[in-house]
Amino acid sequence: MQRRALGHTGLRVSRLGLGTMTWGGDTDEHEAREQLTNFLDAGGNLVDTAAGYTDGRSEELLGSLLGTAVPRDEVVLATKAGISRRTGARVLDTSRGTLLRTLDASLRRLGVDHVDLWQVHVWTDETPIEETLAALDHAVSSGRTSYVGISNYNGWQTAQAATWQRAAVGRTPLASTQVEYSLVNRKIEAEVLPAASAMGLGVLPWSPLGRGVLTGKYRGGTPSDSRGGSHIFANFVEAYLDERGRGIIEATVKAADGLGWSPLQVALVWVRDRPGVSAPIVGARTAEQLKDALEIEDKTLPEEICGALNDVSGGLW
Repeated sequence: MQRRALGHTGLRVSRLGLGTMTWGGDTDEHEAREQLTNFLDAGGNLVDTAAGYTDGRSEELLGSLLGTAVPRDEVVLATKAGISRRTGARVLDTSRGTLLRTLDASLRRLGVDHVDLWQVHVWTDETPIEETLAALDHAVSSGRTSYVGISNYNGWQTAQAATWQRAAVGRTPLASTQVEYSLVNRKIEAEVLPAASAMGLGVLPWSPLGRGVLTGKYRGGTPSDSRGGSHIFANFVEAYLDERGRGIIEATVKAADGLGWSPLQVALVWVRDRPGVSAPIVGARTAEQLKDALEIEDKTLPEEICGALNDVSGGLW
């Protein structure tokens, strides 16, 4: 698998990342081990998790596989802080103290002394941005992480954070931003992508398959074992099953039929090859689901098909 520089840094990551949001929940130890080994065997190295995924169990499961199932030094290990759950409620906290305590807990769960990329999971208005970013600087200077990034920041937030980090000697420039991006959600093209390009940040798209709808599995209804069939994620998925979304899904399926690919592969190659993208982050519940994604390395969308997909997915987002 080809490697790309993560923004204006010397860190090189595979142009496809492995997401672990379901690990420790819907994805058990057996499936996680197979996913991770298959991903590295295919040449991948970027593995992304977060303290808030399955209440820390994702990090614990990934940590149990590092050094046993796969060598630690073959993995670009990325995690995030800023989102947690307390008594079932989603809590956002990007204060310096909370971020650094969360990072220390992540390192214990992962069983490592440092991560390669540490990201602030979310923007909050409650904490001054300079305080949040000071936590990133301290994490680097104390050896807890090699690179730092942000996640889910809009355009002006991205520009402000990146500018702050480049404004003074001793600050650590941001390496990346992780944001939602797919054929059914191209909002970042208006402001986030230009800001990232101007400030030298690599872009790590999450949900590059449009929360699963671009696989085509919702065309005939909602499978009971899918995210859309879960009361927790139903609204999350249904947002892309409107008239516009279904038109994009049908165009993706038509392109896949013409190429002899799967709809997943069409959607994933489209995101992977967009300007500014370092690596889309792909999550799967099972190793079998991941297999389809790992077969895109030598695939490139023909210009006319790419243009048609751009046309049908453009306009209002």
